[in-house]
Amino acid sequence: MERGNKFMKKKVLILITLVVCVFSPLFANGAQEVSDNSSQEMVKIVDDNGDVSNVKINPERVVITDIYPLASVLTVFLDSADTLVGIHPVSMSAAKNGLLGELYPSILDVDTSFMSGSDLNIEQLMLLKPDVVLYNASKKAQGEMIRNAGIKAIGVSAVKWDYDVLKTYEKWANILSQLYPSHKAVSEKVDNYSIETKKLIQNRVKNISDENKKDVLFLFNYDDKKIITSGKHFFGQWWANAVGAKNIAEEIKLDNANAIINMEQVYAWNPDLIFITNFTPALPQDLYNNSISNDDWSNVKAVINKDVYKLPLASYRSYTPGVDTPITLLWMAKKVYPKLFEDIDIEKETLDYYKALYDIVLSDDQIYTMYNSSREAANGYMPSVNK
Repeated sequence: MERGNKFMKKKVLILITLVVCVFSPLFANGAQEVSDNSSQEMVKIVDDNGDVSNVKINPERVVITDIYPLASVLTVFLDSADTLVGIHPVSMSAAKNGLLGELYPSILDVDTSFMSGSDLNIEQLMLLKPDVVLYNASKKAQGEMIRNAGIKAIGVSAVKWDYDVLKTYEKWANILSQLYPSHKAVSEKVDNYSIETKKLIQNRVKNISDENKKDVLFLFNYDDKKIITSGKHFFGQWWANAVGAKNIAEEIKLDNANAIINMEQVYAWNPDLIFITNFTPALPQDLYNNSISNDDWSNVKAVINKDVYKLPLASYRSYTPGVDTPITLLWMAKKVYPKLFEDIDIEKETLDYYKALYDIVLSDDQIYTMYNSSREAANGYMPSVNK
């Protein structure tokens, strides 16, 4: 009997040993997984659609869909493009034709194959293995598609704040600060600079009466088929208000880039200044020389006085929110009211701004390029795509 008990104990011991040998690797892996999860800090982010996502802090693989300027904002915010694994082709075109690709060459190697226009290829996106995707908040179905693929998604809006450029940039920086909390000081410096710059401008233009405000026309897109301006609900309205001017097309209530006008309307308005965005190849000399279509600009006040200007292109096309918004605001104020801002040296302000806020030292050639953008600045942009 004793011999039988010893035999049974031996069998049990062998069985236990086998169980431990077989399952101990699984337990070990499970323990490691829990440990990894517990060591990875997470942050709960409420996006611009009100959706809540738990995302790991300091994501190393980020994809940005068709919020075009956001790729440049993130790059300058982090002083690196290394976290970006996917950006929209329109964002890439600005990087190639502006200063971003020169300042951060690695962004030129980031994948763009996952998007064509506003169409998202979810299979291509999944191949990029992103930790998080920042997508256009106005396209909720796109966000659901991304989440259904098991990928964290944060909706970011360019229009929620009625095209208030500084407010929109502030909200973008807030989301980025939550994802990368160690860089929060950068967004705070930008916010402070933006507030002070706008305050400086507003203080200088506040006594201009409505009848003495300069009339400004924005050419968002201009070619031989169409002239698109900024009505009341587009970025041009904010820029005009911010520098104490009048958006001459504010009577147009159409949202976004739908304000199509003709030359008869331009003649009736007769603007004092014209600003041309980098979403169109058109340049000031095209208006001076009447070189687009059969349009005759020769009797328009802004053309007569040579007050037609191409908006700057540095990190991104500056009509939209972005890194360059505060300094572009100062540049525009000086163009609209040169006597009120004659003490402002834009080149020096630009140099100081980039150095103080982002520790980037621009060369004289880079500053010149920023304020003298070419037709190629519009390369890759598709007017049918919502920004």
